[in-house]
Amino acid sequence: MLLVDVHAHLDHCKFNDLDLVIERARKADVKAIINNGINTEKNRISLELSKKYDIVKAALGLYPTEVAEMKDDKIENELEFIKKNKNKIIAIGEIGLDYNFYKDKNKIKKQKIVFEKIIDLAEKIKKPLIVHSRKAEKDVINILESSKSKKIVLHCFSGNFNLVKKASELDYYFSIPTNVVFSEHFQKIVEEVNINQLLTETDSPHLSPFKHKRNEPAFIIEGVKKIAKIKGFDLEETSNNIFMNFEKMF
Repeated sequence: MLLVDVHAHLDHCKFNDLDLVIERARKADVKAIINNGINTEKNRISLELSKKYDIVKAALGLYPTEVAEMKDDKIENELEFIKKNKNKIIAIGEIGLDYNFYKDKNKIKKQKIVFEKIIDLAEKIKKPLIVHSRKAEKDVINILESSKSKKIVLHCFSGNFNLVKKASELDYYFSIPTNVVFSEHFQKIVEEVNINQLLTETDSPHLSPFKHKRNEPAFIIEGVKKIAKIKGFDLEETSNNIFMNFEKMF
């Protein structure tokens, strides 16, 4: 079987057994894991992990809540770092907007300005975007729509279904986390969106399909099983479709 995890954080402190985690992923037929960077430290670790493990692919990014607290020169330096390492990465991520923790209009404005800069960078270096959009889904879709970027992956999209419909009509992809096994919201996205626009992710170590258990890439099969059941496809057909989507996007 061909399985992919397009959004993981293997650099998280909960992964103190990473060799075993990767070994279990291989045994579970996971062919690629995209490790998403969120700041200067994690971006460098993401590159190192992609060197150490052949199934790990690096994405470099700036998480929106990190952006809100960073100085402008540090942001510019990191964008330049991403540009310099364009041949070592598969995508730019995790990036986007997050209004969950911020009421300060200046910090929200800063997030938007940097998000637009990152979108411009992605267009220049021809890389897909892996996009976070907590409590900011409408603004994210509007900003993306006004850009020239076409290769967009909406990570754990929690927006309403008018926005889901709009994003799907724009040919954006949705990465479905493994907690789709019990999340009605993600189950409905799977129902509404064409299989040709679906990808799978764990967001490891978060969003586990097993309550009270750390998530890891080997569990990606649980998400694929649920997608197959919802779509009425067999497991092999579902995994093949998702793998083809991965190859088209990345």
